[in-house]
Amino acid sequence: MTRRLAVRQDATLAPDPRRVIVKLFVPGEDAAVVRTRARALIDRVARLDDEEAGRLLRDTFDRFGARHRDLAGTFHHHYDLVRHRAARARDLSPTSRLLVGAYFSHEYAVEAAALCNPSMVAHPDQTGLGTGQLRVAVSLRQIGEGHVSSIGFATAVLGPGRQLTVADRAGPLAVGQRTGVRHRRDLLVAGLAEEDCDNEVAATVLDALPERYDEATFERVLGALPPDLLSRSTGMGTLEQLRRTNAGSYATAFPADTALHQRVLWPASPAESNGMEDARFVRFDDESGRVYRATYTAYDGRSIATRALVSSDLRRFETTPMRGPGARNKGLALFPRTVGGRHLALCRADGETIGLTVLDGENRWQAAIPLHGPRDSWELIQVGNCGSPIETDAGWLVLTHGVGPMRRYAIGALLLDLDRPERVVAHLPGALLSPEEDDQDGYVPNVVYSCGALIHDGEVWLPYGASDSRVGFATVSLAALRAAMVESSPAGGRDG
Repeated sequence: MTRRLAVRQDATLAPDPRRVIVKLFVPGEDAAVVRTRARALIDRVARLDDEEAGRLLRDTFDRFGARHRDLAGTFHHHYDLVRHRAARARDLSPTSRLLVGAYFSHEYAVEAAALCNPSMVAHPDQTGLGTGQLRVAVSLRQIGEGHVSSIGFATAVLGPGRQLTVADRAGPLAVGQRTGVRHRRDLLVAGLAEEDCDNEVAATVLDALPERYDEATFERVLGALPPDLLSRSTGMGTLEQLRRTNAGSYATAFPADTALHQRVLWPASPAESNGMEDARFVRFDDESGRVYRATYTAYDGRSIATRALVSSDLRRFETTPMRGPGARNKGLALFPRTVGGRHLALCRADGETIGLTVLDGENRWQAAIPLHGPRDSWELIQVGNCGSPIETDAGWLVLTHGVGPMRRYAIGALLLDLDRPERVVAHLPGALLSPEEDDQDGYVPNVVYSCGALIHDGEVWLPYGASDSRVGFATVSLAALRAAMVESSPAGGRDG
């Protein structure tokens, strides 16, 4: 069945170790016992004579300048971050300051370890295309040294027919820069409730905050707290909790002259310090217009949290936490529109079952309604979604993943009722796409996995990660897929 339905394309994306960013490097901080050697290093750089310092800086720019955007600006920034360690910062020449910044920098290959788990949406730019073509944006999970994940992008053109052209990804990368964001009070309320933080300090702050506020307003409200509240035993701990919860919302923007494939969403909050994993992008339509939304898993090295992204143009992104029992595990995928006035998402709150969750009036994702659990041999360990539901005339098409013997991942399909997505109306018996011999070897062997497909010209276009060693593409005739599906029992919501 897999060979008849899913047609694998020749085009692939492989991890490219040349795709590098510049990160801050502080000697000594990577040791088992942290003891920064920053002051001594700056002193040694300061003792270099002007001729040698100039030669070293020119050599550094010659070696690395073409690989990065505004390398001098990055060196200036890194110098500013460590200049408090300099004994006589004012005495350093402009050349020495840049050189200090260079010594406190290093390259990081964002996808040197693995490239996987793509999702696909229509690109914001559809100009210059021929008949039957669609330009798409492909999000990618990039994994580098230390298993740190970030979100990258590629661009491709689908059609005409089953043709697929993936654009070149050359050029220096850009890490998004933090920008001002209007925080939402209701999200702060939901976050504090989830942390069971309910005391007079928190209540006073929430009462003083408007529905939307900026960082300056937040700090002004904290600064105005009465001393007799702060002196309570919970006072300082609550302040820390308020700041930590508020920091979960932020905005990131990229220069207008960067191409989509050059943009890297890099971890920018404590909750995601060890990675931003498995972004599931979808183009969302409602009464306010069309935007891109995504969910991803934030990982801090110990625990996970679900985060949401919103962007109108894939250049500026707003990040917010997702709260509630429906958002307490990996793999939450948003519907592309409201259904009956409800914001819906697929989830896997129990770790092994595909469920449906609804956003309530307090911005919390409610407990999941089970849809489909492990039932067939190829999915007995767990099941989950492979991205957002895709609207068709017959119902919501849900691509699924199942885990079988030897932790082998394969992709299947369900169909949900258009008006009542709580009801599974059909399912594909067996897997749609399974690991073949070429998919067995990689960073994570025996896996095919996707974070989102789309329909174009009667075909389901399915990007997939193959054992985290490359990203492949497959097409499936929507009519043939629907014909191969088996009607489910009309009795209940859960399938199986």
